[in-house]
Amino acid sequence: MTSLAEQLKRLALPQTDPSLLSRSEAASLLFSSKEAASIDRDTFFAIGCTGLEELMGIDPSFEVFQSSLFSSVSKGLERSVQSKAVNQELNKNISLFLIHLSPYFMLKPAQKCLEWLIHRFHIHLYNQDSLIGCVLPYHETKLFVRVIQLLDIKSPTHKWHWMDPIRKPGVPLARGTVITHCYKDLDFMDFICRLAAKSVKVFSECPGNSAQLRVLLVFYASTIVSALGAAEKITDTMVSMLLPYIQKGLKSSVQDYRAATYMIICQMTVKVTVETSLVHSLMLQISKTLSKVPSLARDGVACLNLLLQTQKGDKLGKKPFNYLCKTPELVAILQGLSAGYDISPLLRYLLPHLVCTVMRSDTEESEETENQIYIRHLEAIIQINFIFFSAVLYKYMVFCNVLWKMLGILSVDRYPKALDSVLEKHLEDCADEADQNLFHQFISLSLSCGKYKFLEDSDTSLLLSLNHPQPAVRVLALQHLKDVIETSKEGFDQSFIEEAIFGRLKDDNRDVVMSALSSLEVSVHGFSTSFFLFRYKVLERATKILVKEEILKEKKELLDEAVMRLLPFMVITNTNSKSSDWKMTICLSESDLCSLHPLLKGWPEDLEEAIKSSKSAELIGVANKKMILLFSKNMTSGDSSLLLQMVGDLILVAETESDSVRQKITTHIIGSVLVQCCCNTQMKESYFSVAIRVFRFLDKKIKSLRACDPAEVRCKQLGEEVLKILPSFLFKETWWNPESLNQDSQDYLHLLLGLFDLLVCGASEGSNALQYRALMNLLLKVHLKDSEILFKFLSILWTHSYNLSNHLNYEVSAMLQTQALYIGYALLESQTYQKKKQLLSPSSPVVISLLINLGSPVSEVRRAALNCLHSLKGIKESVFHPVLQHLEQKTEEIISDPTYITQVMEGLFEELETQPKQKSQKKKLSEALESILDCVQNPIFPSYIARHLMKILREVHGEMILSHLLPALDRLLEKVFKKPEAMLKDEVVLLHLILGQFNEYSATLLCKNEQSLDLFIKCLHAAKKIYEEIPPFQITALGQITKPFFAAVSDGMVQQKLLKVLFDLLLNCKNPLCAQTISSVFKGISVCAEQIVRELEPPEKTKGLGTVQQTRRQKMQQQRKPQDAELAPEASHFSWQRVMLILELLQHKKKLRRPQALVPTLFNLLSRCLEPMESEEENMEYTKQLILSCLLNICQKLSSDGSKIPADILDKEKFNVEVIVQCIRISKMPQTHHHALLLLGAVAGMFPDKVLHNIMPIFTFMGANVLRLDDTYTFQVINKTVQMVIPALIQVNFDLSESSGSVEEVVIKIVRVFVDALPHVPEHRRLPILAQLITTVGGDKFLWVLLVLLFEQYVTKTVTATSSTDKDAVLEADTEFWISICCEFNVQSQFQSMMKIIQYLTELPENKEGETCKTKLKNQDGQLFNVESHSDKQLRHFKFLSVSFMSQLLSSQSFVKKIVECEETEELQKLEQRLLEEVLHYINTVASSVEGNVDKPTAKFWRVLLNKSYDMLDKVNALLPTETFIPVIRGLMTNQLPSVRRKAMELLNNKVQQRTKWQKSQVRQSKLVPELIAIVQCKRKEEEEEQAINRQTALFSLKLLCKGFGTENPLPFVPVLKTAIDLISSEKEEKNVMGSALLCIAEVTCTLKAQAIPQLPRLMPALLKTLKNKKELVSNEIYLLSAITALLKVAETLPHFLSPYLLDCLTAWVPL
Repeated sequence: MTSLAEQLKRLALPQTDPSLLSRSEAASLLFSSKEAASIDRDTFFAIGCTGLEELMGIDPSFEVFQSSLFSSVSKGLERSVQSKAVNQELNKNISLFLIHLSPYFMLKPAQKCLEWLIHRFHIHLYNQDSLIGCVLPYHETKLFVRVIQLLDIKSPTHKWHWMDPIRKPGVPLARGTVITHCYKDLDFMDFICRLAAKSVKVFSECPGNSAQLRVLLVFYASTIVSALGAAEKITDTMVSMLLPYIQKGLKSSVQDYRAATYMIICQMTVKVTVETSLVHSLMLQISKTLSKVPSLARDGVACLNLLLQTQKGDKLGKKPFNYLCKTPELVAILQGLSAGYDISPLLRYLLPHLVCTVMRSDTEESEETENQIYIRHLEAIIQINFIFFSAVLYKYMVFCNVLWKMLGILSVDRYPKALDSVLEKHLEDCADEADQNLFHQFISLSLSCGKYKFLEDSDTSLLLSLNHPQPAVRVLALQHLKDVIETSKEGFDQSFIEEAIFGRLKDDNRDVVMSALSSLEVSVHGFSTSFFLFRYKVLERATKILVKEEILKEKKELLDEAVMRLLPFMVITNTNSKSSDWKMTICLSESDLCSLHPLLKGWPEDLEEAIKSSKSAELIGVANKKMILLFSKNMTSGDSSLLLQMVGDLILVAETESDSVRQKITTHIIGSVLVQCCCNTQMKESYFSVAIRVFRFLDKKIKSLRACDPAEVRCKQLGEEVLKILPSFLFKETWWNPESLNQDSQDYLHLLLGLFDLLVCGASEGSNALQYRALMNLLLKVHLKDSEILFKFLSILWTHSYNLSNHLNYEVSAMLQTQALYIGYALLESQTYQKKKQLLSPSSPVVISLLINLGSPVSEVRRAALNCLHSLKGIKESVFHPVLQHLEQKTEEIISDPTYITQVMEGLFEELETQPKQKSQKKKLSEALESILDCVQNPIFPSYIARHLMKILREVHGEMILSHLLPALDRLLEKVFKKPEAMLKDEVVLLHLILGQFNEYSATLLCKNEQSLDLFIKCLHAAKKIYEEIPPFQITALGQITKPFFAAVSDGMVQQKLLKVLFDLLLNCKNPLCAQTISSVFKGISVCAEQIVRELEPPEKTKGLGTVQQTRRQKMQQQRKPQDAELAPEASHFSWQRVMLILELLQHKKKLRRPQALVPTLFNLLSRCLEPMESEEENMEYTKQLILSCLLNICQKLSSDGSKIPADILDKEKFNVEVIVQCIRISKMPQTHHHALLLLGAVAGMFPDKVLHNIMPIFTFMGANVLRLDDTYTFQVINKTVQMVIPALIQVNFDLSESSGSVEEVVIKIVRVFVDALPHVPEHRRLPILAQLITTVGGDKFLWVLLVLLFEQYVTKTVTATSSTDKDAVLEADTEFWISICCEFNVQSQFQSMMKIIQYLTELPENKEGETCKTKLKNQDGQLFNVESHSDKQLRHFKFLSVSFMSQLLSSQSFVKKIVECEETEELQKLEQRLLEEVLHYINTVASSVEGNVDKPTAKFWRVLLNKSYDMLDKVNALLPTETFIPVIRGLMTNQLPSVRRKAMELLNNKVQQRTKWQKSQVRQSKLVPELIAIVQCKRKEEEEEQAINRQTALFSLKLLCKGFGTENPLPFVPVLKTAIDLISSEKEEKNVMGSALLCIAEVTCTLKAQAIPQLPRLMPALLKTLKNKKELVSNEIYLLSAITALLKVAETLPHFLSPYLLDCLTAWVPL
């Protein structure tokens, strides 16, 4: 069948089927086709109705079809003629009927119904899918084959064609075929799934549907599951196709449909791994719908288990778990499944969620019933498989807290074997360290497992650590055990603890034994009485062992430690003689420890006496009192060297933190013992050391008691005890200066400060404030009874917080400082007038101490200090009265801003200088300032007071301030240089602050007071760093040398001295910070150059060195001297290193006055550098560079734009250019060359005539040396030199002479230097260097010079140095380079250069033997190509190369691009015209040479050169666009030379003949015709012969123009016709000209046509006359042809107008 027939068949409707029209055959299920054709419709209807009635008896749901498909109306219904809507409704009914019919298909009634439907509704044609769906479950029956035979499925493209093979043989459809087609054709699989879903939906509406659906659903499940199993690979398309039907199946309540869906899910997940999201979705659907069909709950759970077994179970969420737990029979189902299957995948999902839920339910509020359900599920699952449960929980150790709970529920005793098996199995597989740690963590959660728990520090269990071979690990284990006892941790039994401690008491290591003993000291509430008895026995035995073995006698340290550890057990806390505490106390007192240790001597006797003499109730107090007295007596009567150690040991025991009564009583006793010791008068040597330690201990106890219970009476008792510590002490000093006090005085002040702090804190708050105040009064009466002493002490309190060194080793807090200030304020208010006056005296520390508090960062301190000062303001006689009065006005500002006091003092004391005041007021202010400054410079004042005073006075400046501070500066500097290690930090900071007074306000003092200058210079030499965080004094002093300061030093000698010191420091300093600071200082100050000159002045040895000749002469004289001559004496004190450092500073110096003064000195130094002594040769190059750089900087400062400098500023004679040139020649360092060249570039603008005399040596040197270097800096130096030197030289030459010849000579020499050096220049540098050179000298004037010199170099050097095989490649590369050089410049410059090259070539002689060179450059050195020094061959090569290059340049892409980009059209046009003229001139010259050398060997060369010249002409012509070409040709046609005019016309003829597309306007505006007519008419006075050639050419041009453009624009050619007629009318014209005129007439007449008619009266007679002159015609064939052509063209063009001349024409024509 053809494709067209196939398409038509596909488009055909069922009603067009031929079988419908056949009368011989009819489709039938029950009859043969022929039999069916003979049966009428009523019979078929009766058969169908009979079948329906029988089906209705079986299933009443068929009743609905009686009124539609089986009604009498349907008998007359022909569906082929019905509307679409009717057919759609009919199809719907038929499809529904076939679904209902499918379960009964094998019954005879059903087959009868089908027979009617086939006959009447042709369902085998219209409803093939529904019919096949109805019978497909019975595909293995013959009846199914009978139905298929009714279908027309022969076409290969038919949907059901795959069933066609069974039609003919009539065999049933095999199951394997159905399965194979199902997984291969997804449309068929979708058909089956859709059929099942639709049938379930239909039968769901009918009750009792399970029986009807069974056949279909069995077929559905078996086919899909088998297809999935048979498929090689389940694709994503297959899965995505099945998913909607799986979801429908899970949601359905039809049991068989759901079961089939479970089967499909299981088969699919076994075959393919799906995404986690799909697994989660399936789990959610299954678990959510489990309760809908309880009978299939077990199957659903099994499906879930298989799903989790085959898929990844991560991140599945908790929702499925929640639905599962709501399933009532979940536990029973799991139990049932576990009997025959592995349900571990499902348990692996359930358990973590279940455990988490149970744990959370304990911590959160949740419904009780729900929690019970979870717990019940968990217990049931544990009973199902405890081994798996343990393994899973072990794996999920993140739930370790829950594990403990679960194990508590389990109770290990219930499943010991299961737990052991799990742990054993896992331990076998546990190889990783992390797994082992997890395993130990797991087993440590069991009951009584504390001893197996791993310790962090020892990396092993507690049990193993207690028996570890390393003592340190055993100590750690005992400490851990002690923590266990203290915190009463679970997991430890008493027997284990007792055994562990007792075992370690037998240890052979001291630390282990002591740690075991310390474990016994712990108070344990969770243990029984037997433990305390055990502890007593252990203690008793240990003590006996220690004493018996005489261990303690040999080791005193061990004895001390043992006694201190056992001391708490010696204190009586219980009078019950049966108690373990009493027994331990008696045991220790009776032991030999008391006789061994000095502290315990006599204690057994005193205890025994107390027991005998006291009642039971009083025993504790009496015994403890005796212990206090005995211990204090033993301590003070013993060796004083051991006292401090014993005090320290007791304090350690007392500071042990514990809540036990024993420890509290021990602490109280020890405190009393220590206080008693301090009160003992026998102790003198180490009193303060002991007192301070005791005070710190008691202070700490008081503060801790106050924090715990402020109302504790114990605080007051301790306060009284503390007060007993302090002895009476006397000071004789006016100032209590902690820096100068001896150690006892410092310790006394330390105790005094501590007591004051303690009592003030207690007196300010709490219920015991009154008692503390009483103690404070007692302190003041005993130790500070005199007001003068009291205020000295308060001054210490007010100011000690500013002490950086903290000599008293006591921190005064801001709170204490404020309290002390308010106490001082109260005391000052209560003082008498005379007392206040005394306190205000300069010798009193009160005012000064209060003043420095005004700069405190704490506002409350500043407020309190101001209050104190205000209380003293009424004493007008005081020196400080003006200060106090001024401070009162600024109270609020000072309180608000901690830095404002600086401004206040500045404003107050600047009035001494600025504002007009009365002498008395100024005097008072001055006295007040002097008094304050006296405190700074007086050594009796503490340095921290002076430092803070200087801090608030730092903005007060002047000579008077500095002069008063000089003694202090001198004293401190003396200490710096002699005893730097004794310098206090406050003194160091003070010295820095004093140095800050060296500023522009006090600078004049350096000129007046020699001491101030000396001290300042001394500071500049103080380079040692005393404190790491504080810079050296040298740096601070250098920082004071600012621009204003240096300018304020009016004496030039002082400035010079400072400069000298700076340079000397720079020379000798080793600190980079110092060098950097000096550099910054020098850069900032303004210096006169004369001062630098004095520091740079070299010996007079080389000052006379002037010119190069003098230098050489002097050098020769020195060489004549003996070689062993001693060094010159002047060199001994001359330091080149110093000079170098100064020159380095000058490099960046901007503020330099009269810099020109340095020039002579620098040139002298440079001259000296050029001839160094043997010892100086090493670093001379760097020195030269520095000198040259300095000279360059000076030049730039004097002339920033590079212009000339007036002689009054700098005389050019002082600028020794010869020395610079000599420096270039002598030096071998490229850097030196660079500096020298840059300097010469700068000098060229300032003194061009000086450089001019040395120009060639400079550039010769550059060519020989500098150009060869390949670095960016060298390249920049070359550019800079070229840019600066050459323009200056050119300018000076123009100034000196009107002609530019000398300039050209110099430039040519310079360019030649660069060209000669070019082969040695790195390739990538060549183009930029030459481009820069020619740009500088001017591309318009000197680009051609460069090119000519490059050609000359190639001809004379490159060719000879290159092998014959490489010549072409070298020439090509060089030509490209030359073109690239040209294209660095604009088009105008290139045109100019080519014209000049052509002119130069024209001026060169033909050969060497010919004429002398006609160039203007007569001097041989200035010639470009020296004919005399080169051969004939080189001359010819040079000419040929030049012309070839220009030809290549004109056609190069880069040159053409520049032509296109050029916007100056008019100028370009002129240049092109001039170039054409020059080329034409040169062609004439070469042509004449060709004629002159025809018979010579060089004839071939001249012919080739002529061809190259014409090639060049063509290249120029090709460059010209039409709009440019026409004006250029016009210009050339007016040239004076006939040859040029002729060549121009030839170019025009070529252009016209090339059929160039010219615009009409261009031709119309070109005015070429008049110019050509002028040539034809011979209006110039030239030679006749040449003029005839030109006229012929002109006529030919007119002919071509007329031919090309006359038709469209004939008017301009009318004058051409007239001119040509005039020519042929004349008898004197040359025949060749007349022939050309005749041809022109022929063309013009042909073009003009009717416009030529007016000229016929003149044309025809002239033409006939020419034809009648037979003699001339016959003698000149061209002339004859021209005449005949003219007549022919006229006759052809104007035949109707020739009748008057017809006869004459015939008579003239026929004879020819």
